[in-house]
Amino acid sequence: MLYWLLHENLSHLFGPFRLFGYVTFRTAVASLTAMLLCIVFGPFLIERLRRFQVSQYIREDGPQWHKKKQGTPTMGGLLIIFSIAIPTLLFTNLRNPYVWVALFGLLSYGAIGFWDDYAKVTKRQNLGLTVRAKFSMQVAAAMAIGVMLILLQARGLYSTVINVPFLKTFKPDLLIDPLLSSPYTYPLAFVFFFVFLVFVLAGSANAVNLTDGLDGLAAGLMIIAATAMTALTYVSSHREFADYLGLQRLPGSAELTIFCGAMAGASIGFLWHNAHPADVFMGDVGALALGGGMGTVAVLIKQEVMLLFIGGVYVIELLSVVIQVASVRLTGKRVFLMSPLHHHFESLGWDETKVVVRFWILGLIMALFALTTLKLR
Repeated sequence: MLYWLLHENLSHLFGPFRLFGYVTFRTAVASLTAMLLCIVFGPFLIERLRRFQVSQYIREDGPQWHKKKQGTPTMGGLLIIFSIAIPTLLFTNLRNPYVWVALFGLLSYGAIGFWDDYAKVTKRQNLGLTVRAKFSMQVAAAMAIGVMLILLQARGLYSTVINVPFLKTFKPDLLIDPLLSSPYTYPLAFVFFFVFLVFVLAGSANAVNLTDGLDGLAAGLMIIAATAMTALTYVSSHREFADYLGLQRLPGSAELTIFCGAMAGASIGFLWHNAHPADVFMGDVGALALGGGMGTVAVLIKQEVMLLFIGGVYVIELLSVVIQVASVRLTGKRVFLMSPLHHHFESLGWDETKVVVRFWILGLIMALFALTTLKLR
C-alpha cells in the first residue's frame, strides 16, 4: 500500500519517498514495525485473553513440572499473525502474486491452529481437533497453494525446479518426467508435486508446533530461521548474487524479503512477552502460522531442501517425536525419556532456560551452515 502510494505516486513530489523503492529499506522498516506492533499491543491482547479465560491446559502425560504454567494465556499467535500481515500489506508491492501466496500460507495454517486452540479452550483440556481432522485441513491448505503455484507456472512466474545444496548443476524439476525429460507426460508427476508440497508445508508447520513447548524456544528459533530466509529471498531475487551463487533467479521473490523480515520482527516482539517466565504462549495458531508461512516461502524461492538446515532444530524435534512413536509401537520401548526432544533434556535435569538457550545456539549454527552451503555449491 505505502509502496504504491509513496514510491509510485508521490516520490516525484518528495524525493525521500524514493527510499520505498528499495527492498532493503522496506524490509528494515517492516521488521521494526512488526516488532513494535507485537511489543505495544502485547499487553492489550494478554489482558483480553485473561479476561476471556483463554488459557493453556497442560496435557496429562506431559512434564509434571510444567503444571505451574497452566492458566497462562495462550493463542498469542494472533498477535504474531497481525504483526506480520500489517507490515506486509503496508510495505510490499501488492501486485506481486508471491506476496499473496505467502500470506495465504501464513493465514490458512494459522486458521487451522486457531480452530485447534479454540477447541482446546472450549473443552478445557489439551485435546483440540483430532489428528486426522487437523492433518486433513493442512493437506487441503497445501493443495490450494499447489494450485496457485501451477497457475503461476502457467504464466511463467514460477518454476518447479529445486535447488539442491552442494550440487550446483543438479536441479531436478518436480513436474518433468525423469525418463522422458518432458513436462506433464508423466501422470504421477503431478501427484508427486502435491505430495512433496504436503511434506514441506505440513512438515514445517508441525515441526514448529512441536517445538513450541518451552518459554521462548520456538520464537527464538524463528528469529534465526526467518532472518536466514530473509537473506535467501534477497539473494534469490538479485541478479548478480543469484548468478554468482548459481541460484535460479526469481525477481518476484524480492517482495518476500519484506515478508520474511516481518516474520523475524514479529518473532522478536513476541519473544518480549514469551521469554521465561512467559506471559503468553503462541499456541497452535502462532506455531502453525509461522511454520506454514516459512514453508510457503521456501517453496516459492525453491529452497525446500535448504529449509531442512535452516530449521534444523525444528526438524530434529519433529524426528524425535516420530522416532519415539515408532519405537513404542514397534518395540514397546522408548528411545527418549520424553518427546519432543526438549522434554528429554528437561527430564535429564537441565534447567528450562539452559535447554532453550542451547537450542538457540544449535539453531544459529545450523542456519549459518545452511547459508555457507550457498558458496560451497
